[in-house]
Amino acid sequence: MPPEADGVVRAMPVVLRIERDPLPARTPLLEAAATAAVAVCLDPRALPGGEWHDAVETWIDGRIRKIARRARGAHWRAVQELPGVTVGIGGAEVRALLPGPVDDVPRTVSRLQIGGTELEPDEPGPVPAGAPRVLLNPHVEMTVGKAAAQVGHASMILGALRGWPVVDPADVPRFAVRTPAVGEWDRLVADLEAGAPGIAAVRDAGFTEVDPGTVTCLALPQTA
Repeated sequence: MPPEADGVVRAMPVVLRIERDPLPARTPLLEAAATAAVAVCLDPRALPGGEWHDAVETWIDGRIRKIARRARGAHWRAVQELPGVTVGIGGAEVRALLPGPVDDVPRTVSRLQIGGTELEPDEPGPVPAGAPRVLLNPHVEMTVGKAAAQVGHASMILGALRGWPVVDPADVPRFAVRTPAVGEWDRLVADLEAGAPGIAAVRDAGFTEVDPGTVTCLALPQTA
């Protein structure tokens, strides 16, 4: 990963709780990742003068990289002591931590594995009324860690389009993550390219798993 103009590579650690038994379902885990990532940025502590402001602003001004790691047991409990926001959805939990230099992460984080456990696809129910949506590209395959980082990008882009409304972590809207049918995806991408408002796209830099410029996710505003 190339550094920013100041020579520093920064990223947000996104820690996925993946216990051996029971394993979390894939969709709730991704929904928790999308919600937790934007929750850090909308937190009152990220406001000017807040204790998180400098770290969050410096990171947002760059490439908003995220690195997903997995934790369980004592390691999961340990990351709760670090600055960040934990979100639980449908029995799955994710903690998004305060972003910072990738070569200066706490030992509590650096010892966590990045790759590894995969989760089987599941069949989520209908999108709850009022939930903003993140749609995963049905044309590409991504590991759960890669997908978690991508849906976190998508929720943040949508948050930026909304002007970064500051809310308490408990009041951050829960994102619904879905993989649409190919026809629906292709239609939405065509709408995006035609300049349709209200659709936010994540185009991957291509460092891992997918080709550069691939649209990995689309973020859509709240449903009726």
